[in-house]
Formats: sequence, C-alpha cells, structure tokens
Amino acid sequence: MAAKKVLITGAAGSIGTQMRARLKDRYTLRLLDRRPVPEPEGEAMICDLADLEELERACAGMDAAVHLAGDPSGGAGWEALLEANVKGTYNLFEAARRQGVKRIVFASTNHVTGFYEMEKTYTTPEMLARPDSLYGVSKAFGEDLGRFFVDEYGMAVICLRIGSFQPEEAVKNRGGDRILSTWLSPRDCAQLVWRGIEAEAVKYGIFYGISGNTRAYWDTQNARQLLGYAPEDDAERFV
Repeated sequence: MAAKKVLITGAAGSIGTQMRARLKDRYTLRLLDRRPVPEPEGEAMICDLADLEELERACAGMDAAVHLAGDPSGGAGWEALLEANVKGTYNLFEAARRQGVKRIVFASTNHVTGFYEMEKTYTTPEMLARPDSLYGVSKAFGEDLGRFFVDEYGMAVICLRIGSFQPEEAVKNRGGDRILSTWLSPRDCAQLVWRGIEAEAVKYGIFYGISGNTRAYWDTQNARQLLGYAPEDDAERFV
C-alpha cells in the first residue's frame, strides 16, 4: 500500500523540523515554509500563507495537511496575528478544500483556555474557550474554522492544543515547574500528529497536546480514547 502524501506547513520551524524528521518514514512529505527548508525530507516549497494560489499548488495531490505555520508569539500584535493566524489559516483550509485534501491536523494552543490555567482549574477539551491572549484568540478562530469546514464541506479537522513543546533538556534544566504539567515531547507530538492523520473515524476533535505527565491539568482522555494516543513520555521522570 502506497504511503499517504502529507503536506507540512511551517516545516522549517522548531516543531516542523522535528515532525518532518519523525514522519518521513511513515509518509511521503511535501514541506512548505516561507523560508528555505534546510535538508528537506521530501519535496520543499517556499510559500507565504497569504498566497492562496501557491497554497493550492502545495495542497494538490495531498491526502492530508499538517498546519503548523503561523505566528507563534503569545505577545504578537493583532495585525501580525490577523495575517498569519487568521487569514493564513483560512487560506490553508480553503486551498485544501479546493484541492480535495480531506484531513487537516491543525496546531492550536493551550492558550485557547489559558484563563482556566490562571485560576488553577483542571481543563477538559469540551469546556468553553477562555483565551489568555490575542494569540489564543487567533487559534480559537482556527478551531472554529475547522468545525465549519467539517460541517459545511465534509472535511476532517483534528485540533491539537500544543503544550510546552521542548526537548528533554528543557525539562531537566527547567527554571520552574510548570513544564512538568505541560510538557509535550517531540516523539509524543509526532505520535499525536500521525494518529490524527490515521484516525479516519474522527471527523472533528479538540485534543490537548501534552505527554503523559503525572502532574497534567489538561485532560487527554479523549485523545487516548478517540485517537488511540499512548504517550511514551512523562516529565515526572526528570524530577
């Protein structure tokens, strides 16, 4: 059986670099970024999220898209977020729809529900969004946009609310203990992504993207039950 063809946007970023290295043996990859992708593990394209025509070309022939591109800064201003995370996300979803890409794994963020964390409230995916920043607002838009594309066009969208994506060294050398609750290891992130691609029975879902941390205060049960997620890492082993 031929490997699925998967587009990764933001492929030159910190998460994208890890994902392409860890998914290259599972899928045929097409890698997209607005800057050159170093040592690409597949076909590479330079494209800005503002260019819908080029995004269509990037999506052509793909079975799935992993949308990591965007402005990752929690302190970014509205204009930057509007272009990258609102308009850019719409363009990627629309390009995928036009080209018949049936499944998108969307990199959302824990900041969509950040005010619950401030109040020390254990948080589950079905709770109402409470963004702690305009960055969180922009990612909440992406989650709702995904819901629309599922209902209106019959696509499938898996939203991963990424926690603290860091190497083991960041946990070992931590300056505070938050990461013991919020850590997402690169290999657990890769597993969440490929399970999101392969979970064909799941047409839409919001899932917290963290490892199997003993101190977790974001619930991952739906990822385990619906996606089959079985995290390999727990930040507690570095305590």
